[in-house]
Amino acid sequence: MSSGPFAPGEDAGMPIYHGSCHCGAVRFEIEGEISEAYTCDCSLCSKKNALMANVHESHLTITAEEDALGLYQWNARIARHYFCSRCGIYPFHRKRSMPDHYGVNLKCLDDFDWAALPVRAAEGKGMPVVDPGARDVWPGPRET
Repeated sequence: MSSGPFAPGEDAGMPIYHGSCHCGAVRFEIEGEISEAYTCDCSLCSKKNALMANVHESHLTITAEEDALGLYQWNARIARHYFCSRCGIYPFHRKRSMPDHYGVNLKCLDDFDWAALPVRAAEGKGMPVVDPGARDVWPGPRET
């Protein structure tokens, strides 16, 4: 089991969902009810096409091969986008807008009916672009 940012939750009696990347190297669990999914229209999430749910950091635990996680950061370099360094799948990211939460890719959960959830659209295009080397295709107001 991991500690630090991937510490297990402490609430008893909550459902626990297991997930993994495609190759199974990175495995994780989340604890708690999942009642809503969201998509994001920022330039990165649009390309990932993931269906996500917000999970507090205390409710996400890496159960296998945390060292196989790669990290991608862009723009303000606040959000931390994790992916399996072996198969490339994105299981979760630490959020820019809610730094104590993860956006978990619901399509990585085993035996979870993500299609039964209501889906809301999160607006990410309007987040400010602060990177002076930002690509022109990154939407959002430019801050200097």
